[in-house]
Amino acid sequence: MELLAMLGCVLLLPTVLGEDCPSQCSCWSLGEPWGTRVDCSSRGLRALPTLPRLTRSLRLHNNSLASIPAGALDSLGHLQELQLWDNPWHCDCHILYLKLWLQDFSAPALARLRCASPVRLRMKPLGQLTGNDLGVCTRLLPTKCLQFFWRDLILIAGAVITLLLVAWALKLSKKLVCQLRLGRRLNRSIPKTCKIL
Repeated sequence: MELLAMLGCVLLLPTVLGEDCPSQCSCWSLGEPWGTRVDCSSRGLRALPTLPRLTRSLRLHNNSLASIPAGALDSLGHLQELQLWDNPWHCDCHILYLKLWLQDFSAPALARLRCASPVRLRMKPLGQLTGNDLGVCTRLLPTKCLQFFWRDLILIAGAVITLLLVAWALKLSKKLVCQLRLGRRLNRSIPKTCKIL
C-alpha cells in the first residue's frame, strides 16, 4: 500500500510541476508552502523563461543571458536564492533593471556578476556601474514604476490644489466674518483685524 502511495506521488509530482516548469529547466517541489526549486543552469538560455510563481530557488548561472527584461523578476515574491553568474551580461541601459533589483534582493549575488560587453566595460562588476558607464538611458524604469510615478504626481497635484482652495476659502470666510461684524456694529469702531477694501 505504501508503495502505491509513493508511486502515485511520484507520478503526480512531475505533472503538477510540468504545468509551471519551463521546458528548458528542471523543477522540484519543496512542498506547497515552501515553493519550487528551478534549475535552468547550463542550458544555453539566451532569454529568461517564464518562471513558476512560487519559485523559491532559481539557478540561471552558466547560460547566455545578456540581460533580464524589466519587471521579469518582480512577481517572484517567494524567491530566496538566485544564481546568475557566468552569463555574458551586456552592460547598457537594459542591465539597469537587474542591477537595481539585485541591490534590493542580494548584494552578494550582484557582486558576483561582471559585464562581458561592451569592450570598455568588460569584467567590470555590475554593482560598480555608474550612469556614465551606461550612457543616456531614455527608459530607466519598468512600465509599472512609471504608472505609479504618474499616479503619485497626480495625487500630489490634487493635494496642492486642495490646499490652495482651502487657503482661499479661509481668506474669503475671514472677509465675510469681518463684513458681518461691520454690518452689526455700524456705530462701533472697526476692528484692526478687518480691512475694508
